[in-house]
Amino acid sequence: MTVENEWVPALLHWFDETKRDLPWRANHPRDPYHVWVSEIMLQQTRTETVKDYYVRWMAAFPTVSALAQASEEEVLKLWQGLGYYSRARNLHKAAREIVLQYHGIFPDTLEAVRALPGIGDYTAGAILSMAFGHAVPAVDGNLLRVMARLFGISDDILSLKGKRIIGRIAQTVIPQDRPGDFNEALMDLGATICIPHVPRCGSCPLKDFCTAFLENRTSELPVRKKKKAPTIYEVTSLFIRKQGALLLHKRPETGLLASLWELPTFLGKTEKESRKEAERMLGTVEGKIIWTHRHVFTHQIWQMTVYLGTIPCSLPDPSYVWVDEGTLGTLPLCGPAEKCLAACLPGVILTR
Repeated sequence: MTVENEWVPALLHWFDETKRDLPWRANHPRDPYHVWVSEIMLQQTRTETVKDYYVRWMAAFPTVSALAQASEEEVLKLWQGLGYYSRARNLHKAAREIVLQYHGIFPDTLEAVRALPGIGDYTAGAILSMAFGHAVPAVDGNLLRVMARLFGISDDILSLKGKRIIGRIAQTVIPQDRPGDFNEALMDLGATICIPHVPRCGSCPLKDFCTAFLENRTSELPVRKKKKAPTIYEVTSLFIRKQGALLLHKRPETGLLASLWELPTFLGKTEKESRKEAERMLGTVEGKIIWTHRHVFTHQIWQMTVYLGTIPCSLPDPSYVWVDEGTLGTLPLCGPAEKCLAACLPGVILTR
C-alpha cells in the first residue's frame, strides 16, 4: 500500500460501517441483471425515487429473459414517470441481445458489456466490478467530484481531459480484492457527504487525505463548465373528448419522449405560433383554458397551456387515436400528459 492510496482502507472501512440499505444491494454476490437495471434507473434520477420503481420492475421482469419477452409498451408503461425513456428502450433492446447472443446469461467482459445498447463506460464498470469482481472503475459524477477534491484536480471534470485524468487515478488505486465495494463507497460518499455545493467535510472519512479540504478549496473544486441554457417552448395541447373517449397522439419512435402517448401537443417559440399549428392540424381551439404547466426537460422547457378543443372532422394521420378513457392506464403516457390527465380526469385510473 503506497502513501498515495492509504485513503482507500479508510474509505472501505467507512462504507462497511455506513453503507446505505438499498433494494438492489440485497443479494451478495450481486446479480449482474440487478446491478444493470439499478444503475440505468439511477442515471439522472434520485435514489429515493428509484427504489419503488426498481422493486416493481423486478416483480414484473425478474430476469433478463422475462424482460426480453415483454413488449415495448409494457416496458415503457412500467417506466412511466422515471423520464429519459431511451433508458428503458435500451434495457429492452439489450435484454433481447443477451438472450439472442448469450442465451440469457449476462456477459462478463468489458468488450461485450460495453457493446450492449445503452451501456457506457460507467455502467460497464459498475456491472463488471460489482457483479463479477473485475477491477474496473465506475466513473460517474460522484466519483469525478470526490476524486477531483481528493487529489486537487483543477481540470473541468466533464471535459475529456478531466475524465481521463481521474479515470487513470481510479484505475491505479482500485483494490483488486474489493473493486465493487470501492466503486459503491465512492458513490455513497459523493451522494451523502462529498455533495456538490456544500460538502459535509466534518463527517468525511477522507478529510485527512483530501487536498481540497486541507487547502481550503472545497468551494472551488470540482471545476465544471456551465451548461447551456435550455430552450424554452410555448406549448399548446388540446383536450378533446368524444363519448367516453379521449383523443391522444403517439409520439414518433425516435427523439424526445419516443413512442409515448400524449394529448395532441404543438410547440412554438410563441403561444400564437403553437396555437396556430394546433388549429391547422386539428381545427379550432375553444377559448377555455383547462390546465397550465411548466415542464422541465434536460435541454428544453415547455410552458404548457391545455385548451378544450373541438372534435375534428378527420384525424391528420394514424398517430392520432381515440382512446377509451377506461383503458388509459394501460398506455405509457409521457410525463406532461400523465400530470394533465390526473388533474383533468381525477376519477380515471392512469397506472396499472
